[in-house]
Amino acid sequence: MLDKIVVRGARANNLNSIDVELPRDKLVVMTGLSGSGKSSLAFDTIFADGQRRYMESLSSYARQFLGQMEKPDVDSIEGLSPAISIDQKTTSKNPRSTVGTVTEIYDYLRLLYARIGIPHCPVCGREIKQQSVDEIVDRVLALEEGTRIQLLAPIVRGKKGQHVKALENAKKSGYVRVRVDGSQYDLSEQINLDKNKKHTIEIIVDRLVVKPTIRTRLTDSLETVLALTGGLVVVDVIGGEEMLFSQSYACPEHGVSVEELTPRMFSFNNPFGACPHCTGLGVFQEIDPKLVVPNRDLSIRQGAIKASGWCNISDENSIAFMYYSAISQKYGVSLDVPVKELTKEQLNLFLYGTGEDALFLHRTTANGRSEGYRAPFEGVIHNLERRFREGGEWAKEDISAVMSDVACPVCHGKRLKPEILAVTVGGKNIIELTELSVTGALEFLEQLQLTQRELFIAERIIKEIRERLGFLKNVGLEYLTLSRNAGTLSGGESQRIRLATQIGSYLMGVLYILDEPSIGLHQRDNDKLIATLKRLRDLGNTLIVVEHDDDTILAADYVVDIGPGAGVNGGNVVYSGDVKGLLACEKSITGQYLSGKRRIPLPLERRPGNGHFLTVHGAKEHNLKNIDVQIPLGAFTCVTGVSGSGKSSLVNEIIHKYLAAKLNRARTRHGDFDNMDGVEFLDKVIDIDQSPIGRTPRSNPATYTGVFTDIRELYAKTNDAKAKGYTAGRFSFNIKGGRCEACQGDGILRIEMHFLPDVYVPCEVCKGKRYNRETLAVKYRDKSIYDVLEMTVDEGVTFFENHPKIARKLKTLQEVGLGYLKIGQPATTLSGGEAQRVKLATELSKRPTGKTIYILDEPTTGLHTADVHRLVEVLQRLTDTGNTVVVIEHNLNVIKVADWIVDLGPEGGDRGGTVVVSGTPEQVAACPASYTGKYLKPYLKQPTENNSGVIVP
Repeated sequence: MLDKIVVRGARANNLNSIDVELPRDKLVVMTGLSGSGKSSLAFDTIFADGQRRYMESLSSYARQFLGQMEKPDVDSIEGLSPAISIDQKTTSKNPRSTVGTVTEIYDYLRLLYARIGIPHCPVCGREIKQQSVDEIVDRVLALEEGTRIQLLAPIVRGKKGQHVKALENAKKSGYVRVRVDGSQYDLSEQINLDKNKKHTIEIIVDRLVVKPTIRTRLTDSLETVLALTGGLVVVDVIGGEEMLFSQSYACPEHGVSVEELTPRMFSFNNPFGACPHCTGLGVFQEIDPKLVVPNRDLSIRQGAIKASGWCNISDENSIAFMYYSAISQKYGVSLDVPVKELTKEQLNLFLYGTGEDALFLHRTTANGRSEGYRAPFEGVIHNLERRFREGGEWAKEDISAVMSDVACPVCHGKRLKPEILAVTVGGKNIIELTELSVTGALEFLEQLQLTQRELFIAERIIKEIRERLGFLKNVGLEYLTLSRNAGTLSGGESQRIRLATQIGSYLMGVLYILDEPSIGLHQRDNDKLIATLKRLRDLGNTLIVVEHDDDTILAADYVVDIGPGAGVNGGNVVYSGDVKGLLACEKSITGQYLSGKRRIPLPLERRPGNGHFLTVHGAKEHNLKNIDVQIPLGAFTCVTGVSGSGKSSLVNEIIHKYLAAKLNRARTRHGDFDNMDGVEFLDKVIDIDQSPIGRTPRSNPATYTGVFTDIRELYAKTNDAKAKGYTAGRFSFNIKGGRCEACQGDGILRIEMHFLPDVYVPCEVCKGKRYNRETLAVKYRDKSIYDVLEMTVDEGVTFFENHPKIARKLKTLQEVGLGYLKIGQPATTLSGGEAQRVKLATELSKRPTGKTIYILDEPTTGLHTADVHRLVEVLQRLTDTGNTVVVIEHNLNVIKVADWIVDLGPEGGDRGGTVVVSGTPEQVAACPASYTGKYLKPYLKQPTENNSGVIVP
């Protein structure tokens, strides 16, 4: 067996036909600049081929459901194992997925509660015990005399299949009638059931009228039913509510019966356990008054009400104006005072209507005739609710913008039926246990007191739960609750959850490929993550980790550095070998930063800000403990703290959403806080994240930054274009006229292949150039519009040096380190870091107002230290123009150059949510209670650099 993975001639994306050998059963780290080709080698080549080979080993029947996988562009790969990819894009957005279900811990909890759970009456809380036949007879005879009843024996409950044998056995036993899924049938007729649907079959054993003389017959019939079902009987009260009795469990006082506990009863994804009102989701979507009126500082006439169909008050003939002015006239409510000054009753007239009171409505028809009539007003919110119920998909999508989740009124967000929530282990029901953090759940299990019998039954189950909770703790996720929705997890969190799940599977001989597992992880927890990776390796697996984190690279058994640059300047193996050799490698930029030959310098001085502050009072969202936070305006602020300490709750949920609603008039519901001061010193908020700049190949850096409009206008001014009467629109590949109509400006055609992946081929008419011949004939300095799109940004800066407007926008792309990108490179091929820098470049090219606040959530995700260096320079430039930059970050190279730090903690989850320290990096480093300060201290001992680039010791 080969002791290494040998890759020959890898050419995926920008890889230059490289050869590389990787040792098996080792921790291999692939690093290099962003866009250098690391992911192309790890995911698009090694993982893709490992997965494809495994798929091909399956039967043709199985393959038809999995789809075809294309062979990666590589000559050969030897020594490959079955590959598992643990990346950041596989988080389930299903509202039913939670941390507990994803990690399978919830499955074990369901089993635990089904086996040793103690049922209680949901009404009085009394422990439920078994019922005897005599107790059931007494309950039935307690019904009003003359009540007609049927005794049913449920032989099949909620199981798929045709159940032919069960029906035949019932017929042979002499029974005549049966109830299937609520409908009665005669057993002599043919009963055909859908084998793919779940069915409930109940034999009708006896029909009785309640009177004192039936006691003997009732007892005999009940014993027959209980024998058939193993202790379960349904009493169908004609014209009344069904009664379920169990020889197992029932409350003698309130008559609440609970059948034998099974794991499916504790699942909120199964109708046997889920709350019937919300079907186990725990929430409903309702019209949210805070989203209908997002900015209470505006008046009704200024457009305070932001809801579909009710915004247009400027048009005096609109429905909105007609109703609003009628309310104003009848009730004397001013349309010109801010909404916050109206009483609750006055605002409710607009939102919830006038009830029975009719308004005099006046409007001018299309032909100019004036007419009036009387009618009550249903209210904006009631109108939206009705249109959402009755409208089509378009209307629902439009109205959903002002809807938000509210807890189910029946289960209060607990997701399960009341009788299931009344089952406890150690005094807690299953939902209360999942609402504990991982640390809290471990403590609960440690202190759990069980009887000898319960311990014998549950010992192995509790061992599995403890192990899985321990894995989550070991990858730095001890602050998560098991009930947390999987869709709210960050990419790094979901990746570490999958990592913990894989350790629990104890597989050997597998190739794991991970994409930056350290994202979102505080330096304090890095050692835990590295220990987890080594444990997975020690089980006998090969790990390939694409990573930029210094600690992970230094802990690797083998390092592959791809570069030397990014894009067309990358795609080569700069170094492969142990860490010691990397530190000594002169060609490796990674090695130079790790060895300290290159570094991100400290600023000579910290900005004090412009004297104004953005102050949040009483922040209480999620785990924030009613804190006050002050952020200096005109400065570069970092919000830091361990994972789960409340950074995103403060910055994204409170600051960003409130400012977006207030300054940008966005419809968002902000997190819970008392009030915010200093907003008057800002004019807009901009969130610069790593989401794609466009979702189709038609989007590119040129279209996003707006430089393509300037380039098209330049081409429209050439003599050739003027002679032919071409406008700027002629040079767009998105509209008819100048584009090649054979491929509609795509440059490629998709050919559908049955039983094989679709093939993309260059368009035969334009040869992939996207434009028709007449358009390509127009040249500027001997270059067609297609030639410009194929240029790199660096080439474009030189080519357009005589056109300041174009050159300035291209130069900003160059300054953020994207000189290697093609001007027309499709947006779908850009990495998250590249997309973010395109957005930053667009902001840099705008004229600064000095009153903008920029918010970035972990902008160093996916960035090499050299790229972080560039990013820091860009953020400093944005701040130099008087703007405010607020960054959530764990990367110490960014934290050390900040003007101000707000450190939250001290721990994550319940033990976080307070301000540990806030001040300059030096003040934070001096705080003994701050984990960030402890790790930051060594970084502040480095030399500074003055504006001319000279290092000052």
